Amino acid sequence: MKNKSAEKIKLTSYDDLFGTKDNSVEGIYTTVALSQLHPFKNHPFKVLDDEKMQETVESVIQHGVIQPGIVRPCADGYEVVAGHRRWRACELAGKPDMPVIIRDLDDDAATVLMVDTNIQRENLLPSEKARAYKMKYEALKHQGSKGDKHTADVVGEKAGDSGRTVQRYIRLASLINGLLDLVDTGKIAMIAGERLSYLKLEEQEMVMEAAENIGVYPSPAQAGQLKVMSEEGMLSEGSIYALLVKKEGGGQTVTISSKKIRDYFPPAYTKEQIEEVIYSLLDQWKQGKEGELNAGDTV
Repeated sequence: MKNKSAEKIKLTSYDDLFGTKDNSVEGIYTTVALSQLHPFKNHPFKVLDDEKMQETVESVIQHGVIQPGIVRPCADGYEVVAGHRRWRACELAGKPDMPVIIRDLDDDAATVLMVDTNIQRENLLPSEKARAYKMKYEALKHQGSKGDKHTADVVGEKAGDSGRTVQRYIRLASLINGLLDLVDTGKIAMIAGERLSYLKLEEQEMVMEAAENIGVYPSPAQAGQLKVMSEEGMLSEGSIYALLVKKEGGGQTVTISSKKIRDYFPPAYTKEQIEEVIYSLLDQWKQGKEGELNAGDTV
């Protein structure tokens, strides 16, 4: 390992480096050979060689790595906790090593830090947030966080997501990879994916195969029906095909201008987030109407 002027430092303003409010953090600042770095186990965030990566590579070539990564010791080198994109940029830039801060972190603390330093990135896929939130949720519970709702609220703090939104994402993590990919590409809405996540794994496989074969993907309403059929033990390959090819509502269709819808949401909201809000509001409206009907029947 190349150890150039390694010194133990106490970061009194850790927030300046990593955007957190955690201070009084001890670590060793040094440079580590790229060959000694290893990815975080089950790292949920994709590291793509895209246009943004090329921009990072050019920055590394011109200015070096300005913000060090965070690593922790492992059996044969160091596990990268934060800085996977910088690590890849150094590789593409032909750098032999990378500046890092070495910290002694247990699995739970490392997981929370890994998620928190990545979760505010732009354009995260639903699958990335789903897996990341699940990892952080489990880590916090293992650390002794009290109450599911409280823990979900804490998980979403860094990204500004509510506990309910966090729980929806965590449900998505129960989808098989194929269905989760369809959520990522927008072929299946997030709320539909959430409902499909309650299906058994073999049932999810059948749904994915049927959808891919006929090119029809479950709508939120159809996903809800599939969930009910699964709970009643009536879900089969035949019933899945029959439901997907059946035209929903055979009555009039309603088209709403996407521009008009956009006016109601912050510019930063993604298509998936907008859909989630709309379907949630429609669910609430439907439940309210059903409640009114039931109340009218009461003597």
